[in-house]
Amino acid sequence: MSDAAHLRLALRLARRGYGTTSPNPMVGAVLVNGGKIIGRGWHRQAGGPHAEIEALRDAQKRGHSPQGATIYVTLEPCCTHGRTPPCTDALIAAGIQHVVVGATDPNPHHAGRGFKILEQAGIAVTSADPKLAAACTRLNEVFNHWITHRTPFVTVKAAMTLDGKIATASGESKWITGPAARAHGMILRQGSDAILVGVNTILADDPGLTYRPPADAKSPAPSKLRRLILDTRARTPLTARVVTDESAALTTLVVGRNAPKRKVSALAKKVNVLIAPEKKSAQAGAKPHIDLRWLLKKLGKENVTSLLVEGGGEVNAGFLLGGHAQRVAFFYAPKILGGRDARKAVAGDGAKSLADIVPLHEVTWQQLGEDLLLTALVR
Repeated sequence: MSDAAHLRLALRLARRGYGTTSPNPMVGAVLVNGGKIIGRGWHRQAGGPHAEIEALRDAQKRGHSPQGATIYVTLEPCCTHGRTPPCTDALIAAGIQHVVVGATDPNPHHAGRGFKILEQAGIAVTSADPKLAAACTRLNEVFNHWITHRTPFVTVKAAMTLDGKIATASGESKWITGPAARAHGMILRQGSDAILVGVNTILADDPGLTYRPPADAKSPAPSKLRRLILDTRARTPLTARVVTDESAALTTLVVGRNAPKRKVSALAKKVNVLIAPEKKSAQAGAKPHIDLRWLLKKLGKENVTSLLVEGGGEVNAGFLLGGHAQRVAFFYAPKILGGRDARKAVAGDGAKSLADIVPLHEVTWQQLGEDLLLTALVR
């Protein structure tokens, strides 16, 4: 196998950590000696051994010595003490001769330091070709955003008809898309730290907002998906599922400072309540809304690296038109709803001119049953 093939294998291993490594990145490693793979590993969960350590242990279990071996790793080995010791120390102690790396550590305080430590110890360090390096970087776009901006990577997800409607005028929305699209929506939840909706979604649908693993999942780990409700006036019913179900401890209601104190107090006995500053709308007569920038900064400090927004049209507009989203995941069903009062996927005040339109790039389309999924980054 070539260097590129070994690194592609490390990438496949890294992806096995999807949904379990936050707030750490996904990382994979392959250990090779004499042209033979002697160990493999990936970072399985935050607080556990890193990929390099897993690969070294795998080699040991198989009875192979890493002395003089080459390790292929998707991300620059860590060089600082965290919940685990530095991987650079372990690689040096193991007698590794060569390290082939996919991506540089995105943390500006650590970037390149691991390489220097390894080279000073006499270990050769080689970077992957640009195409593979880009794939390794893209794998951790969520972590890379959080570690540099200290705010969550925000994905706005919506399921709609071809004319952009997410519900009828009365609020009926189940189900616009088919089973394959809904299953993919669960995959998005699996990879997220938190999910966010507006209170109108709670009032209309009373959703559970949980991650439901596929029926054939083998011993799925319990989900720690946080649930955030934007509820400026604390209108969430005390009987709502997000307040009364077994995951209520994972629910946070984000209310405004002028929310009725009696209602806030009653809700705070059942779920977490966060009192947030409000911002006035630019539109005359519009009600104040939660300051999203303030909220994202707070979530970032709490190690929420990825936020999945599944709000209604107003919430989606707040993130997209307010410049707070990094990616969209729009599911389109081959259906036409029509109607002036049908609910839009993106509402709000809208762009005032073509120059204010939110541009998307790196657009991909995927067919899921009869539905289409558009995934794109937001400029």
